[in-house]
Amino acid sequence: MKTPRGDGTAPYGSWPSPIGAALAASLDGRPEYVGAIGAEVWWTVPRPAEGGRRALIRRPADGGPALCALPAPWNVRSRVTEYGGLPWAGAERPEGGPLVVFVHFADQRLYAYEPDAPGSPAPRALTPVSAVGGGLRWAEPVLRDGEVWCVLEEFTGAGPADVRRVLAAVPLDGSAAEDRSLVRELTDDRYRFSTGPRLSPDGRQAAWLVWDHPRMPWDGTELRLAEVTADGRLEEPRTVLGGPEEAVAQVEWTTGGSLLAVSDRGGWWNPYRVDRGPGGEAVAVNLCPREEEFGGPLWKPGLRWIAALPDGLVAVLHGRGSSVLGVLDPESGDLVDAAGPWTAWQPTLAVSGSRVYGVAASPRSAYEVVELDTATGHARAVGGRGSPEADGAAGAPGPGPADRADPAYYPEPQSRTFFGRGGREIHAHVYPPHHPLLRARPDELPPYVVWAHGGPTDHVPPVLDLHIAYFTSRGIGVVEVNYGGSTGYGRAYRERLREQWGVVDVEDCAAVARALAAEGTADPDRLAIRGGSAGGWTAAASLASTDLYACAAIIYPVLDLAGFAAETHDLESRYVDGLAGPPQTLALLSRERSPVARADRITAPFVLLQGLDDPVCPPAQAERLLAAMRGRSVPHAYVAFEGEGHGFRRADTMVRALEAELSLYAQVFGFERADIPRLVLSD
Repeated sequence: MKTPRGDGTAPYGSWPSPIGAALAASLDGRPEYVGAIGAEVWWTVPRPAEGGRRALIRRPADGGPALCALPAPWNVRSRVTEYGGLPWAGAERPEGGPLVVFVHFADQRLYAYEPDAPGSPAPRALTPVSAVGGGLRWAEPVLRDGEVWCVLEEFTGAGPADVRRVLAAVPLDGSAAEDRSLVRELTDDRYRFSTGPRLSPDGRQAAWLVWDHPRMPWDGTELRLAEVTADGRLEEPRTVLGGPEEAVAQVEWTTGGSLLAVSDRGGWWNPYRVDRGPGGEAVAVNLCPREEEFGGPLWKPGLRWIAALPDGLVAVLHGRGSSVLGVLDPESGDLVDAAGPWTAWQPTLAVSGSRVYGVAASPRSAYEVVELDTATGHARAVGGRGSPEADGAAGAPGPGPADRADPAYYPEPQSRTFFGRGGREIHAHVYPPHHPLLRARPDELPPYVVWAHGGPTDHVPPVLDLHIAYFTSRGIGVVEVNYGGSTGYGRAYRERLREQWGVVDVEDCAAVARALAAEGTADPDRLAIRGGSAGGWTAAASLASTDLYACAAIIYPVLDLAGFAAETHDLESRYVDGLAGPPQTLALLSRERSPVARADRITAPFVLLQGLDDPVCPPAQAERLLAAMRGRSVPHAYVAFEGEGHGFRRADTMVRALEAELSLYAQVFGFERADIPRLVLSD
């Protein structure tokens, strides 16, 4: 790392920064799965320093400090479809205090916990352990009488496709903890995938979403509705909305008993009320017809973009690209947005009386739990992701990510629209290098790294991310590209990637990079690309199809289309049908597009980062690329992490990954970094 010159300048990439890899890693992640138990608000937070566990946090009704409800090693996280889903639910006990049910990651059993009961009893198991395949898994629970209704995922063999999913009822008395036969199955397994049940206010109806291979939930889902019998069973359900070409993202009940749904039947995910027509047929009424998204990709059961308030109003997340929180009057269609600095909200909402709770961030603040009082219009932050250092004996979460980093080093994102082949729009967020005390000389252009997001059916909002700040505060620009296929811009934009994965995403990222270079924002000779999961595919495919990039960081990637379809988990085992093409053409397309098959065209250096316990993009993908590169004079490095799955969760893993990536850029872009271990590149 060079000492700054006397004129306050230093080469891009060499700037010193207080935003270190350890800080960025220790504060990685965001709150999730917000819920209300009476007047209390609860949520989960990541703990990278504790092996990546997710802690359950509760904020008392009196507004006092939030507490960690469960000490380590309790890890509140589901593995349903591997990505998980809503892992907890709660209700007030008749004798006072909360009753919480949750999924513990280590054994995937459901547990019941009464933290305020006399004697502070430990959590007690509700479901049995199964050694078959991946065992029994549970998600999106809801308490009903003396049972927990939820999604049951049951593996029937050793393969990822040997699985069935149904709605099930688990007795709260713990009798099923040793006896699987006491778990009541509420539905059959005719559909491959299901969300959890949403019960009507009177408890007489249940609604949920289903879909089947080869569709993904943003392709087409069905809203199922069934009557609940007096003895707690479901009558034969009927489909009231959705189908193969209509994606229903969420179902919700109003307190008055109306059925709401978020559907993209008009090309955008909008909120609908499902009425009964004169002949008994379902009639969908659009409550707020806009070319905006009121929903998103249903990667996990339990995501919520809408939530009903007791007075008949509905809290909604909506927007183009990023979502903001608003309150919708379903009768008039009026929509009023919440005040405050937050510019992006995550799909988790909870309601307690007139208050709405969610998780939001901005370019200057990381994700935090936000409370909106709809009676007054006042919004405020009430909790963050939590900090183990501040837990102490009381277990209080400490400062959020922004509280321990100097805001003077934060980048200022620029949301821009670029244009690609045929004049198609490409949405991106540009993060220029930024340092409060240093700059580069006027004749030097900065290096830039194109970040390709995962999914690929997903998107990235322009919010504070210390992983981005780690690079920009050192003099490396970042541009996040919401390439064709991303969500947030309507179904037509999403469909641009259909059968074009490895083409449209690669072209769109390249178009943005070339545009930045052409306008003098980025150094055309110091462009890189990086991505994880599907973004890792785009990064590797880019190296194999263009000489635009000087290097790449490829993180737990897809690298072989045919192998991915055969090796990945059940949820995404037919994903490539829509992304690349049907099974009968997959072998040909895999040869034409897969980085493994086109490894002879890769000439730029790269680092490949991989979790060895990844069930989504197994290490075999990375190993095949390494084998294909063997004997070729292309500098590269492979860094594998024991105990990590799909998405790095441990602080030490993230530190090593960030420093390895920075070392790659230093060696390729030609700047000095003596403050990090040197990544050994071999050929």
